[in-house]
Amino acid sequence: MEKKTLPLTPLSSLRVERHQIPANGLIPNTSIQQRPLIIYRGLFAVPAPSAEQIEGHIAAVGVCEPMWRYPMYPDDHFHTTAHELVVIHRGRARLNFGGEGCVGAVVTEARAGDAVLIPAGVSHRLVEDLEGEFEMVGSYMVGSEHWDMCYGKAGEEDLIANINQLEWFSKDPLYGDNGPAASA
Repeated sequence: MEKKTLPLTPLSSLRVERHQIPANGLIPNTSIQQRPLIIYRGLFAVPAPSAEQIEGHIAAVGVCEPMWRYPMYPDDHFHTTAHELVVIHRGRARLNFGGEGCVGAVVTEARAGDAVLIPAGVSHRLVEDLEGEFEMVGSYMVGSEHWDMCYGKAGEEDLIANINQLEWFSKDPLYGDNGPAASA
């Protein structure tokens, strides 16, 4: 992978959504650290760069480390050991952030060129692949512990308590010094 930054939508033109999502049973969502789910709309021009180019951009910024390419699990799940950055490089899908039955869940359509910064504790799942080819690049903060998988089930309470200890981003994982995550 070549570490090389890509041209991004200027911050002055970027559409950014920030969502606070209440706890839903044993799914903490944003209730622990009060860090918002951040959706970057139209981060990249269409057609979006390839997965390899996106990975190179993320690595060049140096805040997160690309780890996988995959659609998104169809089951509600969240992580307690790391915040997660996903960048959509192909397709279009409906995603749920917050969990099934969560009164404040964010159900939204994401498409190639969008990105989502998912704070630890926020449940997420694929609701529907709208074109049959949805895929993302998944990344985690450099130096963070390998991500875990939690489902809001009894017995996960000690893992959930770890979220309090996680560092937040001092720089945005896509823009560096001046992006939305740095000011969240």
